[in-house]
Amino acid sequence: MYTPSATDSFLVDPDERPWAAYASCRQADPDLFFPAEGVDADAALKICRGCPVQSACLEWALDARIRYGVWGGTTERDRRRLHRRTA
Repeated sequence: MYTPSATDSFLVDPDERPWAAYASCRQADPDLFFPAEGVDADAALKICRGCPVQSACLEWALDARIRYGVWGGTTERDRRRLHRRTA
């Protein structure tokens, strides 16, 4: 079983996001998930596609209203659209 380390990307609080210990992005460069304006997020989205906790990540990002970055296989724009549809 995987034991999270202090250096894991995105694993800020294992009590808040226990699913993050199993995320495909945990060893990836965080900059991929927070691309500069005008830079596409394709590399991050590709990592998310195969992630075993993608749906939990997306649910957390939507519930927490995370505005920046790629979470749960969605971009900032994708999540804004999802919020508008459910409002």
